[in-house]
Amino acid sequence: MGVGGGFWDLLKPYARTEDFDFLRDKKVAVDLSFWIVQHETAVKGNARNPHLRITFFRTINLFSKFGAYPVFVVDGVPSALKARARTERFYRATGVDLSDRDRSRAEDGVPVERNRAFTKCIRECVELLELLGIPILRARCEAEALCAQLNSEGHVDACITADSDAFLYGAKCVIKCLRSNSKEPFECYHMSDIEAGLGLKRKQLIAISLLVGNDHDLQGVPGIGLDTAVRFVQLFSEDEILNRLHDVGKGDTLVLQTCLKSITDGRTTTLGDSSIKTRSPHCSNCGHPGSKRAHLKLACEYCNVYGNENCTEKPVGFKCECSTCDKDRRNKEQKKHENWQIRVCQKIATEQSFPNNEIIEMYLCHNHGNFSESDGPSLLWENPKIETLVDFLAYHQHWEPSYIRQRILPMLSTIFFREMASNPKEGSLLCGQYEFHSVQRVKVRYGHQFYLVKWNKASPNMSDVIHSIPTEQCDFQQSESLGVNESIDLLDEPDVPQILVDNGCWFLLTDENMALVQAAYPKNVDVFLQEKALKESKSRRKSSLGSSEKCESPKSSGIQLSITEFYRSTKVLIQAKHGEDPAKDSDNCAEASPIKSRKTSTRSTPTFSKSVRRRLLFD
Repeated sequence: MGVGGGFWDLLKPYARTEDFDFLRDKKVAVDLSFWIVQHETAVKGNARNPHLRITFFRTINLFSKFGAYPVFVVDGVPSALKARARTERFYRATGVDLSDRDRSRAEDGVPVERNRAFTKCIRECVELLELLGIPILRARCEAEALCAQLNSEGHVDACITADSDAFLYGAKCVIKCLRSNSKEPFECYHMSDIEAGLGLKRKQLIAISLLVGNDHDLQGVPGIGLDTAVRFVQLFSEDEILNRLHDVGKGDTLVLQTCLKSITDGRTTTLGDSSIKTRSPHCSNCGHPGSKRAHLKLACEYCNVYGNENCTEKPVGFKCECSTCDKDRRNKEQKKHENWQIRVCQKIATEQSFPNNEIIEMYLCHNHGNFSESDGPSLLWENPKIETLVDFLAYHQHWEPSYIRQRILPMLSTIFFREMASNPKEGSLLCGQYEFHSVQRVKVRYGHQFYLVKWNKASPNMSDVIHSIPTEQCDFQQSESLGVNESIDLLDEPDVPQILVDNGCWFLLTDENMALVQAAYPKNVDVFLQEKALKESKSRRKSSLGSSEKCESPKSSGIQLSITEFYRSTKVLIQAKHGEDPAKDSDNCAEASPIKSRKTSTRSTPTFSKSVRRRLLFD
């Protein structure tokens, strides 16, 4: 969508790949329709209500993992030109020839049903975003137009859309591709890079879209492709290009001959200049200036340079380098270029009502939103309405409440740290249940460092509640609620908090931005860094001592454990009886044989599944 003719391929060499912190603490406008169309196509049939699923997970990632402040923009009423182009695109895709049909009747056909279903998806996503506390703006017409306006006026720092005509509306920074699980998650296009690389500015890009086609005029000028359009537009400056298109469209050849210029060796020659002179005679044997009869008697000055007594026969593909031949070649190239310009102008002149002033005014307009220029857009981020959100997703997606609360926790923790950084309060709890405990360690994901933060659940001991939920029943309920296909595409899901059991206490572990944690809890981070430095110094000292005694250490003996036994220590073992010591039970398991240990642990210490532990922590 956007400018036709493979416009994104033209801009591809000037794209940047940005890292995780590119949108940290920045505002970004998101074209909601782009998200729904792109990802519903990718996961359709593999998930229930993919438009809600994608909007939910991607918004949480954008807010928590990337630290951005998203603003969603939805389409308004499409213009008559856009509706007609959409109808034409639909019939092109179905292979129907519109020339034999009434176009006005076609506009009232199938696309209405398609828009009705799409409007329902938009309405549900808007309701979801409102529950998440994200600001939503409605455009007068095109969502990418309002995104570009917000970007150009400085209300947001970037736009997320796949419509290339966002640059024509005035966007400065456009993010086309967003990959949640990548070292470089953003494919970003800056207008400054495009101007420097192609030498094209906003009005020149508008001229290209008029020639090759766009969302409002799919056809453009027949016979003019993207390369031809770029080459033609580069002949004119940004200030004069649109006026020159009007002149060419009217067929004003006099103005055309005056304005079209061809640059040859740094000097400008107009179409009316006829500086081609008669070519001097050349020898047919050596190819140099002069007659063949004269060169038979004495070698010419060009052949004599190489020490030849007579002129030599010219090789295959020979080109004379004399000033007359060089000038003749340049004149021919100039004439060829001028003829190309004339042919392009003739194609433009045959197009009726070109260029379309309505499309030009639409691109250059600065009032794409339903707000006044003095007041500006209302951008206010609020806290999510958790309970209503849980009911909404449980109804539409059939997800368990514990599953929803677990997935939204990264967003809530980000809000919590931001509030603590701006206004620290003693005894503040995350979701009213979890208190900040400490920084566990530094975690690296996709080449980027995070703090693994440890949260303590501020509630009574959970050991009495654990055995009240049968394992098999909970596993069945969770698998039934998620559906078979819900876990197929996990690309856009946020990072799931981990569950840690340490000395009978339950903790949550979440990945958090290091700078944000430092701003919220500077003392705790300093303690962690000091302990980390102390551990590293002890480890270096121990490794240096160990290397000197390595040759004297005896060989270890014993039975090699299986892979299952080796990783057994990483699994959570809950004691069947209240009050038993987990450390004591683990010591007994270590003393027993591997086979006997497996049988004993299966009977006396049942291992609860992830779904059970999630329900215990998030219900």
